[in-house]
Amino acid sequence: MSKDISVGLIGFGTIGSGVVKLLQDNADLIRGRLGARLVIKKIADIDIETPRPVSVERSKLTTDVQEVLADPEISIVVELIGGYTHAKTIVLEAIRNGKHLVTANKALIATCGNEIFEAADNEKINIGFEASVGGTIPIIKTLKESLAGNNIDSVFGIMNGTCNYILTRMTSEGKDFESVLKDAQALGFAEADPTYDIEAVDTAHKLAITLSLSYGKRVALEDIYREGISKISPLDIEFAGELGYTIKLLAIAIRRGDVVEARIHPTMIPFDHILASVNGNFNAFHLMGDASGSVFLYGQGAGMMPTASAVVGDLIDISRDIMAGTWRRVPLRSYKKDQIEDIDLLPIDDVLTNYYFRFSAVDRPGVLSKISGILGKYDISLSSVIQKENNLDRDTGVPIVVTTYKAREKNVRMALEEIDNTLEGVVLGKTILIRIEDESLR
Repeated sequence: MSKDISVGLIGFGTIGSGVVKLLQDNADLIRGRLGARLVIKKIADIDIETPRPVSVERSKLTTDVQEVLADPEISIVVELIGGYTHAKTIVLEAIRNGKHLVTANKALIATCGNEIFEAADNEKINIGFEASVGGTIPIIKTLKESLAGNNIDSVFGIMNGTCNYILTRMTSEGKDFESVLKDAQALGFAEADPTYDIEAVDTAHKLAITLSLSYGKRVALEDIYREGISKISPLDIEFAGELGYTIKLLAIAIRRGDVVEARIHPTMIPFDHILASVNGNFNAFHLMGDASGSVFLYGQGAGMMPTASAVVGDLIDISRDIMAGTWRRVPLRSYKKDQIEDIDLLPIDDVLTNYYFRFSAVDRPGVLSKISGILGKYDISLSSVIQKENNLDRDTGVPIVVTTYKAREKNVRMALEEIDNTLEGVVLGKTILIRIEDESLR
């Protein structure tokens, strides 16, 4: 007769329902692979009346989280309530009570991970958080285990399905941001308040966790530079296409000696880049290890069953340790505790990359030379220029688009400020800036 490992679930929403369904549907498969049954003993949620897409015995449901946290028979607690204030209290109490932990909560790990990991180390508790980054994509296991012998030279990721869905629709249909956002909300791909997604907060949480695992360091979330997608226009998507690029919200981490360059922003990437074909609400990660070379991971970054898959994978991993009588084979950040330090991130002003600028300028002779003169003053060299003709009113703004060779962010900002301020009446409105990742321009 196989052993039972009792699990307590806190949060019985979409993902929680998926976890219960997967444990029920694949119970025999899991028992065969684990040598034990994973049994949901108790489920706590503030709402236990609303019907779920899975059947559960009424006696297993409670509104009192203490029935999970204080039960001595429960070995693993799964936290799926989201946020980090209440969740942190619950998680720390679970750890004090000797419960191993599985969570899908990227905000919790990114914001409070240092404190939680310290508490887990002190109590010899294991924590699984695969579902916190990339949904079903095994990015955390890949970094902690499969690539453990590599220096991670770079990580480029599409980490937010909502933003990728919006940009994909804008690109394929020529629609503006607001109309596609409304469609995404109607279809359930975007929240009623989409700020967390479209302003890259969600992506920043995921990149912070990825940085920590890639470099074995503590990461301050506020040090990661981020821009969202709300200012991307169909016109810039059209020009990107003319130049051979598509626009993605890209999370970027690049090892630069003793520091790491970490930034999130809309990025133009060439059509033949491996990430350019990642569309809809899919996520993807392109890793470069010094021994492995290029590694590409792709899949559903959210959703009931894809995320449940990652949660159950963590449950099985921790249960295998329980069965083997060990508490943690793999360090939480893939490095031993005494090797963990604070990470130094390269300030955004010092970043060197390529740029796309779109100026709205009056159609008069010499305008481009004035713009290029100021750019040159700040060591910004032009790679290409697109200048549209205006067959109507010469004083009406027409777009001038330029791309640059590699330039320093600080210089770019100073140059654009001078152009916008000193060429008033010639350059109309604020210049549009989008960064480019294109090795051919380096």
